[in-house]
Amino acid sequence: MVEAPAALATVDNACEWLGQHRSALLGALAQEGALLLSGFPLRSAEDFDLFSGAFGFTPFTYEESLSNAVRINKTPRVFTANEAPPEVNIPLHHEMAQTPFPPEKLFFFCQSAAEHGGETPLCRSDVLYRRLGEVDAIGAAAFEAKGVRYTTRMPGQNEAASGQGRSWGSTLRADSQAEAEQRLEGLGYDYQWLGDDALLATSPVLPAVDTLPDGRKTFFNQVIAAGRGWKAVGPGKPPPVSFGDGSLIPDALLETVVRLAQELTVPLRWQDGDLALIDNRRVMHGRFPYAGARKREVLVALTKD
Repeated sequence: MVEAPAALATVDNACEWLGQHRSALLGALAQEGALLLSGFPLRSAEDFDLFSGAFGFTPFTYEESLSNAVRINKTPRVFTANEAPPEVNIPLHHEMAQTPFPPEKLFFFCQSAAEHGGETPLCRSDVLYRRLGEVDAIGAAAFEAKGVRYTTRMPGQNEAASGQGRSWGSTLRADSQAEAEQRLEGLGYDYQWLGDDALLATSPVLPAVDTLPDGRKTFFNQVIAAGRGWKAVGPGKPPPVSFGDGSLIPDALLETVVRLAQELTVPLRWQDGDLALIDNRRVMHGRFPYAGARKREVLVALTKD
């Protein structure tokens, strides 16, 4: 954790400090995978926008993403983390790893911490993949060799009560079914229209394992979230995630992945004003349910580099 110096009274002061310490912070991020910055003078979405933007990364907006979560923009590049109800547990995942275009880094800003719960669980996926290889070398090799495909339902209208309820029109930036089909075909997706104006879309084969700049391999995917958090929908109820060759991921293998991830998970307990920077390739995140009169408000900014 990085504590702000007491002299930082304004966001401009914080940005100046960041300019002097950016290299050290990014070095620590490359080593640890996640950083928590606490005590900085950040109060609003605009403050968060300025400070996260001062890192100098290329922004990745919600509008241009293929995120399947319903979110609300606060500034052009800052938006809510997820509009799913407080009681919904959001499993560990790498942001948008179910799409061909995931972000590289994630900024989270806690504008208001929950009264009870609402922690953000974090898990090092490079360590997870190493552990999986030790426990089930055949399963680890299957993920690396075959990759994975994801099948999701995109509703006709946003469904805020779902952790993955973003409409196909918003997700694909399409005003008609024909435009949606053109976009999906360009991305290599298979698709099928359902009777309720929803769209069943299956991704092209995507990697389940990635190689980091330091040469380590990381379990970069949405296998836990899709395998344990998504519902099978559509004709024949295809699994939300399968190996890239269409074969099923054995339940015992999935259970091993879930168990190992739980053993490695560290909960990030938010305080108002906290900011976290996460390497999306190295660290998975999620959301624990929360309760209480105080609403949890965590905002996000994503980057392309």
